[in-house]
Amino acid sequence: MIDLTHNLSVVEQCRILEVSRSTAYYQSTRDTEEDLALMREIDELYLERPYFGSRRMRAEISTEERPLNRKRVQRLMRVMGLVAIYPKKRLSTPGKGHKIYAYLLRKLKIVRPNQVWAADFTYLPMPQGFLYLVAVIDWYSRKVLSWRLSNTMDSNFCVEALEEALAHYEHPEIFNTDQGSQFTSEDFTDVLKSHNIQISMDGKRRWIDNVMVERLWRSLKYEEVYLKAYESVAEARRSIGIYLEFFNQGRKHQSLGELTPDEVYYEHQKLAKAA
Repeated sequence: MIDLTHNLSVVEQCRILEVSRSTAYYQSTRDTEEDLALMREIDELYLERPYFGSRRMRAEISTEERPLNRKRVQRLMRVMGLVAIYPKKRLSTPGKGHKIYAYLLRKLKIVRPNQVWAADFTYLPMPQGFLYLVAVIDWYSRKVLSWRLSNTMDSNFCVEALEEALAHYEHPEIFNTDQGSQFTSEDFTDVLKSHNIQISMDGKRRWIDNVMVERLWRSLKYEEVYLKAYESVAEARRSIGIYLEFFNQGRKHQSLGELTPDEVYYEHQKLAKAA
């Protein structure tokens, strides 16, 4: 009933058919086992070759035994929220009528926690479907401040993660995201405006602009997600929570002088208070 490849957005199709968006996205997860296996391959290849578009993805994955249609790869990449990161006109698609903000981090020296926060979401494979994970991180320390899982790609779970981070930590001066509709929506940007936080969005030709969150996804998938076979959403939430706690408290980063994100985040705050 809902066609993810149609020119009309899912929201508009749902309005015409008088069905909820969550129902539409849920139906889209009821893919065949072959589609889910293919999405897993695409996700793994994307981590290694994020500049691959659907044409090169198809060429890399297609075999004589399993020839692939490019439109099928395009459809699955769209469902997964994956976009090739080579320079082009658009890296992410903002919602219709959504305001796009300037990128504020170019040449900015980020020298302390809570100076800049960033957010992004990623696709997570499951045995019987898939989920989306959003995370809010402190750019300077790499600390994961909050996260949420969802089976839909709307803005609600992103707003919830943002509000949780704001409720537990000192507010940032700048918040950076890509230009995806989840982050350009008024639901999301209004929360930032209400706390007088400057809004920054990745430039159209700057795939590296939100690289700190991309590095988190790489670590999470190789060290946690690809090693597990979650049997349920509850198990995925519990196991990912354990990993992200380890990421903050136990995983030492070479770029942080072999310290953990928590050590950098809280030690800097102690020194600031002592001064």
